[in-house]
Parts: sequence; C-alpha cells; structure tokens
Amino acid sequence: MTQPLGVILAGGLATRMGGGDKGRLQVGGESLLARVVDRIAPQVAGLALNANGDPQRFDDLGLPVIADTIDGFAGPLAGVLAGLDWAAEQGASSIVTVAADTPFFPQDLAERLLAAAEGQRYPLVLATTPRTGEEALKSGGGRRVNRHPTFGLWPVELREDLRGALQNGLRKVVLWTDQHGGREALFEAEPFDPFFNVNTPEDLARAEALLK
Repeated sequence: MTQPLGVILAGGLATRMGGGDKGRLQVGGESLLARVVDRIAPQVAGLALNANGDPQRFDDLGLPVIADTIDGFAGPLAGVLAGLDWAAEQGASSIVTVAADTPFFPQDLAERLLAAAEGQRYPLVLATTPRTGEEALKSGGGRRVNRHPTFGLWPVELREDLRGALQNGLRKVVLWTDQHGGREALFEAEPFDPFFNVNTPEDLARAEALLK
C-alpha cells in the first residue's frame, strides 16, 4: 500500500475551552497544532489541515486548508470526508487523520495503522488503547479498549458512501467503520494514553506536566 496523505482535524467547536482555535494554545512554548504537525508530517506523503472559517488565519503553517463539505457541524466524520475529497484530487488512495489537540500521539501511528489494514479490501483502521483501572471496571466485561475515532486510516474509495451516510444524519464514527469491516490498531497506554487530548484548561495544565 502506498504511503497515505495526512489530514489534521481542527474543525471542532472547542466549547470547553471557550471557543476559538484550540490548536493555537501553547504547551511548552509551542502550539498544540505545531506539535501535531511535527509529529504527523514525517509519517505521511503530504499534509492538509481540516478547518472551517477563514483559512488565512493558518497561513503561517504553509498547509492546504480544507473546509467541511457537509453543512452544519457534522462532527469528525465531516472532516474525514473533506480529507478524502482532497486526497482524491491528489490521486491518493488513503488518508491518515489526527486530531489538532492531541500533542503526544505515536510517532509510528501511520505505519501501524497500515500494518493493521493488510489484506483489507478497503483500508479502514481506528487507533485504540487498552482500558485500565476504573475504565475497565466500568465496562462491565464489555469492550476492553478505547477507540480513538479521530485517529484512523481511511480509504478514498469509500468517500461517496461516507458522504451519503452523513447526508442521512450519521454522526457516530464507529457505526460507519463497523459497517465496513473496520479494524483496530492497539497502542499501549503506559505511562499515559498517547491519544490524550486537550479539552479543558485542566487538560492543558496536564499536558504541560507531561512534557516535563
């Protein structure tokens, strides 16, 4: 399988941080978004940013900025679809998506997602981590992993199917991935979950502590 393109999902509303571009928040003297770019860029053949509103506010990143093509805030799948449409224009067969507020995701993310997709008709894989401690107890014998639906490998071939699903009201990522035989790639969650994301001021303080 050829190396995928990368898409950073930054189309969220950031309501718990008071709105605005959450990826611009500083951690260790560098923005979350800059840290995400540094991590994903070496793993993919090209990179774009999915964000809505005025794209010029991201000119400093030097990346193509692609907006959602589904009206209204349709969640992360709308960003995935925008990324797939962009990838189709580039002649690519797949994309890897990452969230703009998650500064510690694995540096071998794309490689391991691709490995998990081996033999699939449509390369469709979500990142997961084990549930531990209280999370495992609360699951009551149910799923033993946390799925991270903004971190995945997505096939360009299914973009029209995804578009139709979104237009019909689908919003939950795993309902669509399960429908198409999506797989999971398991990543370790020690000493902390690498998919930890910054949603609140408390999370920002924790990210600062983790850097130290």
